[in-house]
Amino acid sequence: MATKNTRAPRPRHRCAECGHEVAKWLGRCPECQAWGSIGEMPAARTSGVSGAGRLAAGAPSTPARPIVEVDIESSRARPSGVPELDRVLGGGLVPGAVVLLAGEPGVGKSTLLLEVAHQWAASSDEPALYVTGEESAGQVRLRAERTGSLHQRLYLGAESDLSAVLGHVDAVRPGLLIVDSVQTMQSPEADGGPGGMTQVRAVTVALTAMAKERGVPVVLVGHVTKDGSVAGPRVLEHLVDVVLHFEGDRHSTLRMIRGVKNRFGAADEVGCFELRDDGIVGLPDPSGLFLSDREVTVPGTAVTVVVEGKRPLLAEVQALVAASTLATPRRAVSGLDSARVSMILAVLERRGRVRLGDADVFTATVGGMKVTEPAADLALALAVASAKADVALPSDLVVLGEVGLAGEVRRVTGLGRRLAEAGRLGFRRALVPPDSGRVPEDVVVTEVPHLGAALAALRDLAQS
Repeated sequence: MATKNTRAPRPRHRCAECGHEVAKWLGRCPECQAWGSIGEMPAARTSGVSGAGRLAAGAPSTPARPIVEVDIESSRARPSGVPELDRVLGGGLVPGAVVLLAGEPGVGKSTLLLEVAHQWAASSDEPALYVTGEESAGQVRLRAERTGSLHQRLYLGAESDLSAVLGHVDAVRPGLLIVDSVQTMQSPEADGGPGGMTQVRAVTVALTAMAKERGVPVVLVGHVTKDGSVAGPRVLEHLVDVVLHFEGDRHSTLRMIRGVKNRFGAADEVGCFELRDDGIVGLPDPSGLFLSDREVTVPGTAVTVVVEGKRPLLAEVQALVAASTLATPRRAVSGLDSARVSMILAVLERRGRVRLGDADVFTATVGGMKVTEPAADLALALAVASAKADVALPSDLVVLGEVGLAGEVRRVTGLGRRLAEAGRLGFRRALVPPDSGRVPEDVVVTEVPHLGAALAALRDLAQS
């Protein structure tokens, strides 16, 4: 019987996307702005007696030990057989780890993971199990024949029911499980259809529990939304151990894997691949993809070095300046940050006295590379100035530096590493910001404190 000192427990409401709790139901989460994601949670029991309702201590599954006595041999990473993927993973696949690989449709996720499964089956005594919920077994077999990924220890299952997937795991006992994709799987114990928030979360929780219990690495393929983020509830990224983004332009063969989250290594590594008709191939030295033929110099081109993760890559910035017949000259950008390009053009005209108000300006990168870091500012400015003056930069010159609104050239991080990569590929001269520290001996460095000095150095180099 209820008394005045006891109150009925009040229901709680929690967002399925981000876990934010609110006192009452709302149509839109105030934290993550997701619609229809707030649901009622079981009410917590309370008691009017102080100290009552505390959870009793239970027997631990394993006794706590000093951390130095914990065995780590069973948790060592094993190479997947694809070195560029291992670079991003931090050495390979850890037993019991759950990896989420997300990317746009058609970017090559299934092709890459089929190659991973093939390499695992070829180099390991344990079989690899590839479960697809989006294609038939025959379609995957045809792609495996085309890419040369057939192996006796590579098992294939076409299922969309989670219980059937677990049944395949019991029958095959694989050393690696690949599920393509998590949005197509459905758990009979959860409500909703495949791809819904409840289903995706339930499927991921079940596969994560299986991976931890059996020590089997699991790779999940995930879809992405229009803005490029992982589709499904945000808690999905918290459940898994590693989150990778597979990206690339449809009109380019270049593909990149970027680490977003990694519990076993650095989360800022990048792996480079080339997608071909006969499969996907890792690129341990991809800088050549982003450079055009350097035997003939052309006005409007400048080479810089960008850092993707921890990897320095040479990139070529191109510019074309032409007389405009329009009242408002055109500004076209490809592979660069359009806002950054507009700022550099304004600084060039105001601080560098380069007249661009009556000209169309087109800027782009080579090889489908996307350059967004400020270290390419000076290269972009000199490429535009070179195109305007119709004077080519030397073929062995690399340009590095961030340009401020006052026209000053600022230092960039990792300059020595960038110049070492440029020197390795045959570049012997460089324009860099002042006070840049130690530089390689085989590269002749010219320090430019502001944009005017860089333009003057450009004229001197053109005359030499």
